[in-house]
Amino acid sequence: MALSRLSSTTYLRLCILSSLGLFAVSATAATDDLNIVSDNTLPNVELDKIVVTATRTPTKTSNVIAQTRVIDSEELQRYQGQTVNDVLKNQPGINITQSGGMGTISNFYMRGYDSKQVLVIIDGIRYSSISTGTPSLNLLSADQIDRIEILYGASGSSIYGSDAMGGVIQIFTKGNSVEQSNVSATVGYGSHNHYQAGVTGQLKNDTSSLSLGVSRNKADGFNAIANSNSFDYNADDDGFESTNASLGLQHKLSDSLSAGLSALYSDSTTDIDSAGTAFPNAYSDQKNGSASAFIQHQTPLTLTKLSYGQSIDKLTSHDNNSINYQEGSKFNTTQEQARLESQINAQPGTVTIGAEWLSQKLDASDVLDFSNGTPAQTTYDPDDRTVRSAFVGYQLADTYYDLQANYRVDDNSQYGNESTYNIGAALRPLDGVRIGASYATGFRAPTFNDLYYPGYNNPDLKPESSKNTEVFVEYNKGNQISRLTGYHADVEDLIGGNTNTGEAKIKGVSLTSDWRIDSFLFGLGYDYLDAKDKTANSANYNNDLVYRPKNSGLIYIGYQQPTFDLRLEAKHTDDRFSDVANQTKLDSYTLVNLSGSVYITPNLRANLRVDNLTDEDYTLSNQFGTEYATDGINYFTSLTYNWF
Repeated sequence: MALSRLSSTTYLRLCILSSLGLFAVSATAATDDLNIVSDNTLPNVELDKIVVTATRTPTKTSNVIAQTRVIDSEELQRYQGQTVNDVLKNQPGINITQSGGMGTISNFYMRGYDSKQVLVIIDGIRYSSISTGTPSLNLLSADQIDRIEILYGASGSSIYGSDAMGGVIQIFTKGNSVEQSNVSATVGYGSHNHYQAGVTGQLKNDTSSLSLGVSRNKADGFNAIANSNSFDYNADDDGFESTNASLGLQHKLSDSLSAGLSALYSDSTTDIDSAGTAFPNAYSDQKNGSASAFIQHQTPLTLTKLSYGQSIDKLTSHDNNSINYQEGSKFNTTQEQARLESQINAQPGTVTIGAEWLSQKLDASDVLDFSNGTPAQTTYDPDDRTVRSAFVGYQLADTYYDLQANYRVDDNSQYGNESTYNIGAALRPLDGVRIGASYATGFRAPTFNDLYYPGYNNPDLKPESSKNTEVFVEYNKGNQISRLTGYHADVEDLIGGNTNTGEAKIKGVSLTSDWRIDSFLFGLGYDYLDAKDKTANSANYNNDLVYRPKNSGLIYIGYQQPTFDLRLEAKHTDDRFSDVANQTKLDSYTLVNLSGSVYITPNLRANLRVDNLTDEDYTLSNQFGTEYATDGINYFTSLTYNWF
């Protein structure tokens, strides 16, 4: 039976209300059963968490100079059936663009920098396409991930090297923190015939832990083109399917020696809508992932770790048209990385020294050259890239003050040497109050497309560079953490077209506050951003950078009990321009989302997430006059059974 949009929306709302009723009944029944959940399994929300991305050493967020955010396994449960991209778009200071539904091309922006200028790593290994420079976070399933750490600002450049001017996002696979042996299975269903099924098994004893997980997602999707009257195109639903797997293994060889390995993999197919009738059934196949292994030796004064890993990003487009390019472009990114580092207890503080080797390779074929106006397939044979690096850092976490300083040198086979540094300090003048400042330099290496893409290449491009200043005041005491951060960045040698002529100035203010009062959780975030094109003698001088809203904010309230929890959240994004000339403006929007879970039995948990409760009509991307659609009110519900 076919339903109109109005009737289908009404039907969906009735389903949601019924589900919420089931949640309430189940939660009440579960609360009456005193044996369902023991005190040891009570939700434990830690506002002051341990992070490793910001300094390479385990550090409390209250001792880190730069602004950080942690999305832990408990929070990730609210994103069943969704991707890492869906998780990030609900975080403070991050907004995204997307050309349709699940799996379609997306980009994210953090503090005015786009995703090419934000380094993404999986278990310490670089993860991105070196042709475009963007990571395929829209393909990584959230259910295979243990936690995500977000480091805002440029302090990560002197720790991790290129591409961290705007921050670092590190994804940790399941298996990094196995607490007990268990097996869990999840099945889920949502809007647009979205199915998910997955199973995870974890084993743990005194010396070893093993985690294996696999899941399958499939959805019919929706029509990705919003302005359907603007041209002739194939107005069909754009489906998405993916198979995802994760592996984690850690073993203690002796009291001082341990080893481990981890892997995350996604194999996906995404249907694509394209303008005109030339490619009516286009789709893309992508294989993405990362694998790494390490061995480490620990003494009372030192921790030395040797690690090796590799990430892949493979894309094959299929135009599915017997007249024109039936087999489209192929891009195959491979990054290999080896690192040796030592952390030394310097009493006081910790000194980190290390060396790193990185190999980046791109195999491409049948790419389209648009430089002559008519697309034509051509060869694309870029040079390989090798980077050798050395770094040193110092960190001190004291009762009354915190210090951090880092210096790094990168020797790149394509453009020579680049050095970066960071220095920051914070003081505690009053109980619970901390004030601090930091200064950091950063750079972004040209992508392989920047250097070698046919018709647009310039092998003489040099890296973009930035100078970044950050100041903050923070209150962290008892049941709350609040932080006000101001930042300013000058970015030079921006790559536009095939030259290094661009300049930009980015400044802004970020406010975050998270509270816990008894069983209630509250939080808010507000970001003001002024990101301007400062390219001299340019027609776009002083224009806003594309897709950077001046104002954005979020607010949430949650209620948590041993047997159930609920969370209501809203995120607002201001209007922003989609073109460098600032002629096309995308309207502001506010999304309201609801999520909850309940333990029906001690082993069976039900999850529900409803996004865009108000059925907001909004747009995330406009490219060359094509306005891409977004989903209306939508839901995903799942059941997870645990065998302990």
